[in-house]
Amino acid sequence: MFTNLMKPTLLFASLTLYWLTLFVGVTQAQSDPFAPVRTAIRSGSAEALAQQFGPTVEISFDGDKKSYSTTQAAAVMKDFFARNAPVSFEFVHSGGSNDGKPYAVGKYGSKSGAYRMFVKMKQEGNRPLINAIDFTKE
Repeated sequence: MFTNLMKPTLLFASLTLYWLTLFVGVTQAQSDPFAPVRTAIRSGSAEALAQQFGPTVEISFDGDKKSYSTTQAAAVMKDFFARNAPVSFEFVHSGGSNDGKPYAVGKYGSKSGAYRMFVKMKQEGNRPLINAIDFTKE
């Protein structure tokens, strides 16, 4: 009799733990909108980074700001990565503006120099997408 009660209880507990693990994993992935950005920058992949771009992206190099379409911004980043291949990259701070827009500050290292990066996102549909990237040479 004891084993007849234990089987459903163990099954229920196992399924609950499984679903809880899945839920926590999905929540953590959704809570870090910068994870795919980090991966793309570390690998120097303009194509992967462009998948995180909004319809227009403002890219700034040492204060020289220009707005680009997604395709143009991908070309600009491809050129940047070609001239400044990543050696290291990490986000050192992330947060959200008063109106809830996520942002992150990072350090980008290449053989040609180090840059401080600022990445700002904006909600587009059901997910945040990059609408501004700022590189400042250190």
